[in-house]
Amino acid sequence: MPIKIPNNLPATSILEGENIFVMDSARAYSQDIRPLKILILNLMPNKSVTETQLLRLLGNTPLQVEVDFLYTASYIPTHTSQDYLTEFYSTFAEVRNKKYDGFIITGTPIEHIPFEAVSYWDELTEIMEWSKTHVYSVLHICWAAQAGLYYHYNVPRHDVKEKVFGVFKHHLCTEHEKLLRGFDDEFYVPHSRHTTNYKEEILKVDDLDILAEAEGAAGVYIVADRERRKFFLTGHAEYDPMTLKAEYDRDFAQGMNPNIPMNYYPDDDPSKTPIVRWRSVGHLLFANWLNYYVYQETPYELDELNRHDN
Repeated sequence: MPIKIPNNLPATSILEGENIFVMDSARAYSQDIRPLKILILNLMPNKSVTETQLLRLLGNTPLQVEVDFLYTASYIPTHTSQDYLTEFYSTFAEVRNKKYDGFIITGTPIEHIPFEAVSYWDELTEIMEWSKTHVYSVLHICWAAQAGLYYHYNVPRHDVKEKVFGVFKHHLCTEHEKLLRGFDDEFYVPHSRHTTNYKEEILKVDDLDILAEAEGAAGVYIVADRERRKFFLTGHAEYDPMTLKAEYDRDFAQGMNPNIPMNYYPDDDPSKTPIVRWRSVGHLLFANWLNYYVYQETPYELDELNRHDN
């Protein structure tokens, strides 16, 4: 089934070129199907890139998915025009009375700023609190994972000596977990961050389970609450093949002498085409989330969510 996205969204042409079935509002309304309603709070500066990455994975499912995009009113992005935001995005005030099957909060490159000093922290915490009663399942990605663990469970984050940068080997930490159904015993996921969460501090929280972790510096990858309503992903299974290359090239051009991303270029040679080791992982992860923790669990009538709040 297709993914329903706003009319004229730039990601549409890219996704159609990849044979991912998308439809506009007019066609979607002609189908007698109750679509999954997904909200995406896009905190990344270049919003169109992140939109395409997430929609590519959300669209690879037999379910019909209807997506709304959200931005923070307390901080206006400088890399995206107000006209673009007005056409394709909503503010929290405009969606706060709605209910959603699923919610995705993206990362953002502001790790050097303490959470409480982030200009939109108060708004973000209000949104995360709202999600407890207005959303069935929430995916927090990278910075949002650390922010969510801190807000909901007071789990601190810590700086690392060297940037966690590359494609890291992971393993499963639990058996028979539906989110990881179909995963190999070992699998690869990109990471790109300057901070981390310590495993021992997560394990102190009775309501949290570690589902997957990486070898070496990347550490804990997927954390979930016991009800499996909140998921925290410290890596980027949604990344495009060239996302890490773009980051490396940018930092290199700025004279930052970045480390070459691990397990990414053949022979660690930046002149060679990167090897994609995580494409199937991204599709499987998002398909499992949509199927087992959104479609199979959400009440058919979203107004019933209040009976299932955390």
